[in-house]
Amino acid sequence: MKRRLLLMAAPASALGLAGCAGPRIDDLGQELPTLDLRQYFNGMVDAWGIFTDRNGKVVKRFTVVMACAWQGEEGVLDEQFTYSDGTREQRIWRLRHLGQGRYSGQAGDVVGTAQGQTRGNAFQWGYTLALPVDGRVWEVQFDDWMFLMDERVMLNKARMSKWGIHLGDVTLSFTKRTTP
Repeated sequence: MKRRLLLMAAPASALGLAGCAGPRIDDLGQELPTLDLRQYFNGMVDAWGIFTDRNGKVVKRFTVVMACAWQGEEGVLDEQFTYSDGTREQRIWRLRHLGQGRYSGQAGDVVGTAQGQTRGNAFQWGYTLALPVDGRVWEVQFDDWMFLMDERVMLNKARMSKWGIHLGDVTLSFTKRTTP
């Protein structure tokens, strides 16, 4: 009986440990180019993205036009979404640089305050989003990672979950507009 319990417990333990594995922001401190969130998200930024369900099926495609501006330690990111089904949405982030690469942020559909930090070329951002689904509003958690590729391009992958259950992923490519 003990052997049977041990045989069943080993795979469960491995799965539990695998669930804890993932990127750590402190491991990315030496990655280049160095991300200055206030510099990158200042001006106009365009993005193209998809939402995939937990099985990897593309559920929605979208584009985003972002008007971004900073005054000192406070920034506003005005995001205008256009989805593949023609619907539109706006989210306005109000960010605050807290020093030492740490940021907080709020938006109308974000529950509480988002917390994030930069290291090297990466920004990790955690928040709860009030997401309308079939006439109800679900509070879902986002583990959001952005990686600066060069001065214009940033890649973004956000894992979405509820009660610790993976619901899907949002993948985006940002391109910062150049000024003539």
